[in-house]
Amino acid sequence: MQSEPTTYQHIRIEHEENLSWIVLARPDRANALSADMLEELSDALERLRFTGGPVLAIRGEGKGFSGGYDITEVGVPKSADPVGDRERLQRNVDRFMAIWDHPKPVIAAVHGYCVAGATQLCVFTDITILAEDARIGEPTVPIGGGYIAPLWAPLVGPKRAKELSFVPGNWIDAETAVRWGWANHMVPVADLQSQVRGLAARIALTPPDVLRVKKLSINRAMDAMGARQVANSVAEMDALLHLSPSVLAVREQVREQGFRSVKEGYHVPPTSDLSQHERHSQRKC
Repeated sequence: MQSEPTTYQHIRIEHEENLSWIVLARPDRANALSADMLEELSDALERLRFTGGPVLAIRGEGKGFSGGYDITEVGVPKSADPVGDRERLQRNVDRFMAIWDHPKPVIAAVHGYCVAGATQLCVFTDITILAEDARIGEPTVPIGGGYIAPLWAPLVGPKRAKELSFVPGNWIDAETAVRWGWANHMVPVADLQSQVRGLAARIALTPPDVLRVKKLSINRAMDAMGARQVANSVAEMDALLHLSPSVLAVREQVREQGFRSVKEGYHVPPTSDLSQHERHSQRKC
Protein backbone atom coordinates (compact mmCIF):
# COMPACT_ATOMS: atom_id res chain seq x y z
CA MET A 1 0.00 0.00 0.00
CA GLN A 2 1.23 3.47 -0.88
CA SER A 3 1.32 6.27 1.68
CA GLU A 4 -0.60 9.48 1.09
CA PRO A 5 1.58 12.52 1.89
CA THR A 6 -1.36 14.92 2.27
CA THR A 7 -3.70 14.83 5.24
CA TYR A 8 -7.21 16.04 4.61
CA GLN A 9 -9.89 17.01 7.12
CA HIS A 10 -13.05 16.16 5.19
CA ILE A 11 -11.99 13.37 2.85
CA ARG A 12 -9.65 10.41 3.11
CA ILE A 13 -7.47 8.62 0.55
CA GLU A 14 -7.08 4.85 0.76
CA HIS A 15 -4.76 3.06 -1.65
CA GLU A 16 -5.27 -0.57 -2.63
CA GLU A 17 -3.68 -2.77 -5.25
CA ASN A 18 -5.86 -1.82 -8.21
CA LEU A 19 -7.58 1.33 -7.06
CA SER A 20 -7.39 4.37 -4.85
CA TRP A 21 -10.45 5.35 -2.82
CA ILE A 22 -11.54 8.91 -2.19
CA VAL A 23 -13.74 8.68 0.89
CA LEU A 24 -16.16 11.51 1.71
CA ALA A 25 -15.63 11.70 5.46
CA ARG A 26 -18.11 14.09 7.11
CA PRO A 27 -20.56 11.46 8.37
CA ASP A 28 -21.77 13.73 11.18
CA ARG A 29 -22.97 16.17 8.50
CA ALA A 30 -24.28 13.54 6.07
CA ASN A 31 -21.09 14.04 4.01
CA ALA A 32 -22.47 17.42 2.96
CA LEU A 33 -20.33 19.00 0.25
CA SER A 34 -18.83 21.99 2.05
CA ALA A 35 -16.44 24.47 0.46
CA ASP A 36 -13.49 22.88 2.26
CA MET A 37 -14.51 19.36 1.25
CA LEU A 38 -14.85 20.41 -2.39
CA GLU A 39 -11.41 22.04 -2.27
CA GLU A 40 -9.94 18.84 -0.85
CA LEU A 41 -11.71 16.74 -3.48
CA SER A 42 -10.25 18.89 -6.25
CA ASP A 43 -6.78 18.64 -4.73
CA ALA A 44 -7.04 14.86 -4.36
CA LEU A 45 -8.20 14.40 -7.95
CA GLU A 46 -5.26 16.43 -9.19
CA ARG A 47 -2.76 14.53 -7.02
CA LEU A 48 -4.15 11.18 -8.13
CA ARG A 49 -3.82 11.89 -11.84
CA PHE A 50 -0.41 10.24 -11.92
CA THR A 51 -0.15 8.58 -8.50
CA GLY A 52 -2.11 5.84 -6.76
CA GLY A 53 -3.95 2.95 -8.35
CA PRO A 54 -4.96 2.69 -12.02
CA VAL A 55 -8.63 3.14 -11.04
CA LEU A 56 -10.25 5.65 -8.68
CA ALA A 57 -13.39 5.06 -6.65
CA ILE A 58 -15.42 7.49 -4.55
CA ARG A 59 -17.57 6.42 -1.61
CA GLY A 60 -19.18 8.01 1.43
CA GLU A 61 -18.53 7.21 5.08
CA GLY A 62 -21.43 6.54 7.42
CA LYS A 63 -25.11 6.10 6.58
CA GLY A 64 -25.00 7.44 3.02
CA PHE A 65 -22.96 8.71 0.12
CA SER A 66 -23.75 12.42 0.50
CA GLY A 67 -26.66 14.68 1.32
CA GLY A 68 -25.56 17.18 -1.35
CA TYR A 69 -24.22 20.70 -1.05
CA ASP A 70 -23.83 22.11 2.43
CA ILE A 71 -26.54 24.78 2.20
CA THR A 72 -24.91 26.81 4.97
CA GLU A 73 -21.87 27.36 2.73
CA VAL A 74 -22.18 26.21 -0.86
CA GLY A 75 -25.89 25.82 -1.49
CA VAL A 76 -27.07 29.43 -1.29
CA PRO A 77 -25.93 32.74 -2.81
CA LYS A 78 -24.60 35.27 -0.30
CA SER A 79 -26.20 38.29 -1.97
CA ALA A 80 -28.12 39.36 -5.08
CA ASP A 81 -25.13 39.08 -7.43
CA PRO A 82 -26.11 37.09 -10.55
CA VAL A 83 -22.60 37.21 -12.04
CA GLY A 84 -20.92 36.06 -8.84
CA ASP A 85 -23.65 33.50 -8.27
CA ARG A 86 -23.17 32.05 -11.73
CA GLU A 87 -19.40 31.81 -11.20
CA ARG A 88 -19.89 30.11 -7.83
CA LEU A 89 -22.28 27.55 -9.31
CA GLN A 90 -20.09 26.90 -12.34
CA ARG A 91 -17.10 26.32 -10.08
CA ASN A 92 -19.03 23.52 -8.39
CA VAL A 93 -19.74 21.87 -11.75
CA ASP A 94 -16.15 22.38 -12.92
CA ARG A 95 -14.92 20.44 -9.90
CA PHE A 96 -17.00 17.47 -11.01
CA MET A 97 -16.01 17.92 -14.65
CA ALA A 98 -12.47 17.19 -13.42
CA ILE A 99 -13.74 13.66 -12.76
CA TRP A 100 -15.05 13.46 -16.33
CA ASP A 101 -11.69 14.72 -17.67
CA HIS A 102 -9.56 12.67 -15.28
CA PRO A 103 -7.07 10.35 -17.04
CA LYS A 104 -8.18 7.39 -14.90
CA PRO A 105 -11.50 5.57 -14.79
CA VAL A 106 -13.55 6.80 -11.81
CA ILE A 107 -16.22 4.66 -10.12
CA ALA A 108 -18.88 5.99 -7.76
CA ALA A 109 -19.84 3.52 -5.02
CA VAL A 110 -23.14 4.76 -3.62
CA HIS A 111 -25.03 3.56 -0.56
CA GLY A 112 -27.85 5.19 1.37
CA TYR A 113 -28.74 8.74 0.42
CA CYS A 114 -27.34 10.54 -2.61
CA VAL A 115 -29.04 13.90 -2.96
CA ALA A 116 -28.87 17.01 -5.13
CA GLY A 117 -25.24 18.08 -5.71
CA ALA A 118 -24.03 14.59 -4.84
CA THR A 119 -25.90 13.30 -7.88
CA GLN A 120 -23.97 15.79 -10.00
CA LEU A 121 -20.76 14.22 -8.79
CA CYS A 122 -21.99 10.74 -9.74
CA VAL A 123 -23.16 11.85 -13.18
CA PHE A 124 -19.57 12.73 -14.08
CA THR A 125 -18.05 9.46 -12.89
CA ASP A 126 -17.41 6.80 -15.51
CA ILE A 127 -19.25 3.98 -13.75
CA THR A 128 -21.76 4.06 -10.88
CA ILE A 129 -22.41 1.06 -8.65
CA LEU A 130 -25.33 1.30 -6.22
CA ALA A 131 -26.04 -0.57 -3.02
CA GLU A 132 -29.58 -1.88 -2.75
CA ASP A 133 -30.43 0.77 -0.15
CA ALA A 134 -29.42 3.72 -2.34
CA ARG A 135 -31.90 6.57 -2.81
CA ILE A 136 -31.09 9.12 -5.48
CA GLY A 137 -32.94 12.40 -5.22
CA GLU A 138 -33.61 16.08 -5.77
CA PRO A 139 -33.65 18.86 -3.14
CA THR A 140 -36.93 19.03 -1.23
CA VAL A 141 -37.26 22.81 -0.97
CA PRO A 142 -37.46 24.54 -4.39
CA ILE A 143 -34.90 27.30 -3.87
CA GLY A 144 -33.18 26.78 -7.21
CA GLY A 145 -33.56 24.87 -10.41
CA GLY A 146 -32.10 23.96 -13.76
CA TYR A 147 -28.87 22.93 -12.04
CA ILE A 148 -29.15 19.22 -11.31
CA ALA A 149 -31.72 17.43 -13.49
CA PRO A 150 -30.33 18.73 -16.82
CA LEU A 151 -27.13 16.85 -16.04
CA TRP A 152 -29.23 13.70 -15.68
CA ALA A 153 -30.82 14.12 -19.11
CA PRO A 154 -27.97 12.54 -21.16
CA LEU A 155 -28.24 9.44 -18.94
CA VAL A 156 -31.98 9.04 -18.38
CA GLY A 157 -33.56 11.11 -21.17
CA PRO A 158 -35.50 14.38 -20.95
CA LYS A 159 -38.85 13.00 -19.80
CA ARG A 160 -37.41 11.19 -16.80
CA ALA A 161 -35.18 14.17 -15.95
CA LYS A 162 -38.27 16.40 -15.97
CA GLU A 163 -40.26 13.94 -13.87
CA LEU A 164 -37.50 13.92 -11.29
CA SER A 165 -37.15 17.71 -11.30
CA PHE A 166 -40.76 18.89 -11.31
CA VAL A 167 -41.77 17.26 -7.98
CA PRO A 168 -40.05 18.67 -4.83
CA GLY A 169 -37.79 16.11 -3.18
CA ASN A 170 -38.47 13.50 -5.84
CA TRP A 171 -36.23 10.44 -5.65
CA ILE A 172 -35.67 7.04 -7.21
CA ASP A 173 -34.44 3.81 -5.63
CA ALA A 174 -31.42 1.82 -6.77
CA GLU A 175 -33.40 -0.57 -8.95
CA THR A 176 -35.05 2.33 -10.79
CA ALA A 177 -31.74 4.17 -11.18
CA VAL A 178 -30.23 1.16 -12.94
CA ARG A 179 -33.33 0.66 -15.09
CA TRP A 180 -33.27 4.31 -16.11
CA GLY A 181 -29.59 4.15 -17.03
CA TRP A 182 -28.42 6.50 -14.28
CA ALA A 183 -26.27 3.74 -12.77
CA ASN A 184 -24.63 0.56 -14.03
CA HIS A 185 -25.40 -2.04 -11.37
CA MET A 186 -27.15 -2.63 -8.06
CA VAL A 187 -25.48 -4.92 -5.51
CA PRO A 188 -26.16 -5.99 -1.89
CA VAL A 189 -25.17 -3.34 0.65
CA ALA A 190 -22.58 -5.59 2.29
CA ASP A 191 -20.96 -6.35 -1.08
CA LEU A 192 -20.64 -2.80 -2.42
CA GLN A 193 -16.94 -2.23 -1.75
CA SER A 194 -15.89 -5.78 -2.68
CA GLN A 195 -17.80 -5.56 -5.96
CA VAL A 196 -16.09 -2.27 -6.78
CA ARG A 197 -12.72 -3.83 -5.97
CA GLY A 198 -13.47 -6.75 -8.28
CA LEU A 199 -14.50 -4.43 -11.08
CA ALA A 200 -11.38 -2.32 -10.59
CA ALA A 201 -9.21 -5.44 -10.81
CA ARG A 202 -10.76 -6.34 -14.16
CA ILE A 203 -10.41 -2.79 -15.47
CA ALA A 204 -6.77 -2.68 -14.35
CA LEU A 205 -5.92 -5.50 -16.80
CA THR A 206 -6.15 -2.86 -19.54
CA PRO A 207 -2.97 -0.74 -19.72
CA PRO A 208 -3.38 2.83 -18.34
CA ASP A 209 -2.68 4.57 -21.65
CA VAL A 210 -5.28 2.41 -23.39
CA LEU A 211 -7.81 3.17 -20.64
CA ARG A 212 -7.06 6.89 -21.00
CA VAL A 213 -7.77 6.91 -24.73
CA LYS A 214 -10.85 4.69 -24.39
CA LYS A 215 -12.29 7.09 -21.81
CA LEU A 216 -11.36 10.13 -23.87
CA SER A 217 -12.92 8.74 -27.05
CA ILE A 218 -16.24 7.95 -25.35
CA ASN A 219 -16.25 11.35 -23.65
CA ARG A 220 -15.71 13.02 -27.01
CA ALA A 221 -18.70 11.15 -28.38
CA MET A 222 -20.76 12.52 -25.46
CA ASP A 223 -19.32 15.98 -26.01
CA ALA A 224 -20.44 15.80 -29.64
CA MET A 225 -23.96 15.08 -28.36
CA GLY A 226 -23.84 18.18 -26.17
CA ALA A 227 -23.02 16.82 -22.69
CA ARG A 228 -20.31 19.40 -22.01
CA GLN A 229 -22.49 22.20 -23.36
CA VAL A 230 -25.17 21.22 -20.85
CA ALA A 231 -22.62 21.24 -18.02
CA ASN A 232 -21.57 24.75 -19.02
CA SER A 233 -25.12 26.11 -19.05
CA VAL A 234 -26.78 24.85 -15.86
CA ALA A 235 -25.14 27.49 -13.64
CA GLU A 236 -26.76 30.28 -15.64
CA MET A 237 -30.22 28.76 -15.28
CA ASP A 238 -29.83 28.34 -11.53
CA ALA A 239 -28.40 31.84 -11.01
CA LEU A 240 -31.32 33.30 -12.98
CA LEU A 241 -33.87 31.45 -10.89
CA HIS A 242 -32.24 32.53 -7.62
CA LEU A 243 -33.47 36.08 -8.33
CA SER A 244 -37.05 35.14 -9.20
CA PRO A 245 -39.76 36.47 -6.83
CA SER A 246 -41.06 32.99 -6.00
CA VAL A 247 -37.64 31.67 -5.00
CA LEU A 248 -36.89 34.80 -2.99
CA ALA A 249 -40.21 34.27 -1.19
CA VAL A 250 -39.27 30.68 -0.31
CA ARG A 251 -35.88 31.81 0.97
CA GLU A 252 -37.58 34.41 3.16
CA GLN A 253 -39.88 31.70 4.46
CA VAL A 254 -36.83 29.58 5.33
CA ARG A 255 -35.28 32.51 7.20
CA GLU A 256 -38.47 33.08 9.19
CA GLN A 257 -39.54 29.50 9.89
CA GLY A 258 -36.36 27.46 9.58
CA PHE A 259 -35.34 25.01 6.90
CA ARG A 260 -36.79 21.90 8.53
CA SER A 261 -40.22 23.47 8.97
CA VAL A 262 -40.38 24.64 5.36
CA LYS A 263 -39.08 21.28 4.14
CA GLU A 264 -42.01 19.50 5.79
CA GLY A 265 -44.43 21.57 3.76
CA TYR A 266 -42.96 20.21 0.53
CA HIS A 267 -42.76 16.59 1.65
CA VAL A 268 -44.72 14.44 -0.83
CA PRO A 269 -44.32 10.84 -2.04
CA PRO A 270 -41.90 10.25 -4.92
CA THR A 271 -43.36 9.58 -8.35
CA SER A 272 -42.06 6.00 -8.24
CA ASP A 273 -45.46 5.04 -6.81
CA LEU A 274 -46.88 5.42 -10.34
CA SER A 275 -44.64 2.64 -11.63
CA GLN A 276 -45.42 0.49 -8.61
CA HIS A 277 -49.14 0.83 -9.35
CA GLU A 278 -48.48 -0.15 -12.96
CA ARG A 279 -46.48 -3.25 -11.94
CA HIS A 280 -49.20 -4.24 -9.46
CA SER A 281 -51.84 -3.99 -12.20
CA GLN A 282 -49.75 -6.13 -14.54
CA ARG A 283 -49.38 -8.83 -11.88
CA LYS A 284 -53.16 -8.92 -11.37
CA CYS A 285 -53.65 -9.47 -15.10
